[in-house]
Amino acid sequence: MSVQPLVSILIPSYNAEGWIGQTLKSAIGQDYPRKEVIVVDDGSTDRTLEISRTFESRFVRVIVQPNAGPPAARNTALAHAQGDYIQWLDADDLLETNKISNQVKRVQAIQDDRALFSCPFETFYYRRSKARMFESRLYRDLTPADYFFIKFTDDTFFQPSAWLVSRRLTELAGPWWELRSKDDDGEYFCRVVAASQGIYFVPESRCYWRIGNMGSISSSWRRSPAGVQALLNSITRCIEHYQKVEDNERSRAACVAFLQNRLIYFYPDSPHIVQEIRLLAEELGGAISLPALRWKYRYIKAAFGWSAAKRCMLAGGDVKLSVERRWDKLMYDFEQVRR
Repeated sequence: MSVQPLVSILIPSYNAEGWIGQTLKSAIGQDYPRKEVIVVDDGSTDRTLEISRTFESRFVRVIVQPNAGPPAARNTALAHAQGDYIQWLDADDLLETNKISNQVKRVQAIQDDRALFSCPFETFYYRRSKARMFESRLYRDLTPADYFFIKFTDDTFFQPSAWLVSRRLTELAGPWWELRSKDDDGEYFCRVVAASQGIYFVPESRCYWRIGNMGSISSSWRRSPAGVQALLNSITRCIEHYQKVEDNERSRAACVAFLQNRLIYFYPDSPHIVQEIRLLAEELGGAISLPALRWKYRYIKAAFGWSAAKRCMLAGGDVKLSVERRWDKLMYDFEQVRR
């Protein structure tokens, strides 16, 4: 590829006034020169749009639409993108300065528009200096079949910002499924991987996934019957995408493991979905068992039942996340005052 490809950095945003400025700075600050940045404000009710517009320039565009959810905002951004490659970036996440440039070097070495590029990512709350590497067996070059096998058996993933996707693969995969699912990105990138000829891991690149934002779809979906059903739909579609790549004893066993790992999201509160999962596992030649509980929750289950044990488990996780997040925010604010 003699000419450097244009890379479109696409940012869906909704009520992200606390983060959008940092995210846009990390996008604009990429040392890769041929880039455009497109922000889609999805009906924000805070200062997200106002802040985004302060970054507008000849290569930064801000588009406004009524609230329709993250997948719809991503589809809007994609419809306006001119790039040869697509860099997805959520409104609270960050890219290392050389993230795109290092991946483009691999693009130019591979010379295949159905090649897909990944990189390691780290998790953080407020202080990027305290980010922790997300460990995964996916951190290597992979065939599509091996990607699915590891993803399903290890219950692991790549954060959306880790990918760099060609225009060809983007068109082959089709638009984001406009369903407000906890795993809409998982389903989408399963489609992208299934359409690819292979994944090339670029360890020199890096991105940062901000975790612990309360009130996001990641935590609110379980309070909505539609959200629960949407998650099931995403799971079944991920399995369908895998089966198109590989359908044998290994893949079917991995699909059953994938269902087993996700059963905890539905048991015991959605018995009809649990039954659907049982039947699907049987069709795949396997079976699922009750979700496992750590020892401290087994006593609650014995005394008060499964639902109470699950509520305590979820609440415990939320409390831990909230405490860690608040502490990191305190230290972040302290560091800002000292500067």
